[in-house]
Amino acid sequence: MDITTFHFSDHTPYPPVKVDGKNPQYAAAILSNIGSCNSEMTAVSLYFYNSLVTREHYQEIAECFNRISVVEMHHLDIFGELALKLGTDPRLWSYNKGRMYYWCPGCNQYPTQINALLTNALAGELEALRKYHAQSEWIEDGHVRAILNRIIADEELHVHIFRSLLTELSMPETAPAESQEQTCPDLT
Repeated sequence: MDITTFHFSDHTPYPPVKVDGKNPQYAAAILSNIGSCNSEMTAVSLYFYNSLVTREHYQEIAECFNRISVVEMHHLDIFGELALKLGTDPRLWSYNKGRMYYWCPGCNQYPTQINALLTNALAGELEALRKYHAQSEWIEDGHVRAILNRIIADEELHVHIFRSLLTELSMPETAPAESQEQTCPDLT
């Protein structure tokens, strides 16, 4: 396996983190990208875990998870800065049915078998892509849309990497497990 052929981040520069103005609806969407179960924080923490548990037997895969987690941390930072500019507190939390929920590690599934581990990561990337595409369609702020579209380019590369790793290991893409909704306690 030659991971030197993989690109972990798109070659185009990230747009500046700017907004047209404060917007609570856009801010809530961006908070979901920071601290919901389908968020950059979830990806960062999962890929950190995956890099640890694959390191002994799958060193190149562990390195892929490590490099992708660095890109996801950059996305987390961008979304945090964006949330601030949109007028909200960029904690690791999100709105759900009118309440605030903090992110927690219970958002992750922790498979340890390599096929399940890779398909779980792939499913998370695909779910993030669906969410970011949907946000890019309804958000009218051109700055926010440009940022979402640039991050989408990275996430598409991650999908390609996980699919390539599964192919390299001659493993099928199994149907992803049912998506977990917020399982952490709400703020009281």
